[in-house]
Amino acid sequence: MMRVVFRDFGMIDYKQAWDIQEAILLENVSVKTEARRENKNYPADSISTVHHLLFCEHQPVYTLGKSGDLANILISEQEMHKKGIAFFRTNRGGDITFHGPGQLVGYPILDLEKYYTDIGRYLRNLEEVIILVIAEYGLKGERSKGETGVWLEPDQPGKERKICAMGVRCSRWITMHGFAFNVNTDLDFFNYIVPCGIENKSVTSLSKELGRVIPMDEVREKIKRNFEKVFSCNLEE
Repeated sequence: MMRVVFRDFGMIDYKQAWDIQEAILLENVSVKTEARRENKNYPADSISTVHHLLFCEHQPVYTLGKSGDLANILISEQEMHKKGIAFFRTNRGGDITFHGPGQLVGYPILDLEKYYTDIGRYLRNLEEVIILVIAEYGLKGERSKGETGVWLEPDQPGKERKICAMGVRCSRWITMHGFAFNVNTDLDFFNYIVPCGIENKSVTSLSKELGRVIPMDEVREKIKRNFEKVFSCNLEE
């Protein structure tokens, strides 16, 4: 079983969380670089990189992926300021998304060389974690062909709705960024963007689907347990 260091930052500024991720990633990359400098054939599972899983929530913020299109932001910078919404261009994949209170954000920082060197497989496993979580609430989470994340009824035109967005970065097979799971999120914020650059499909939340507010601590524990299951690891604080 892999050991993964778990930290829950609660409500934290987006840029601060990004800086924390970058610092952990760079430290792991440095460890790998030094080990390979000493021995090019050093076994990946012997290199002392440390896996992390970070949880947090953010104040309202739009983030644009490195290949994202500014045209998918439907309000001006002045309007964002009036509504108290921050904005960041990021180095993750994907397009525009929203983070805010009531949304559980997970940032896994894993050395995939100790798992598998396959970003597609990694994303499918992240999706699987959320699919297993919402199944515990009686919801059938699915994948939408060519569209990363977890969806409800993706094959029903007019009913497709995303409940969890995903976007990652990988350097030397060290991951960062991750998933944004709408639990009790105010979905009105998504009205001012084209979420993930996907038109004519909606966004939903766990609370909207179930018709009640969901305890965030309850969801955190379910994600942690299913993350351990999917990634064959033990989370340690």
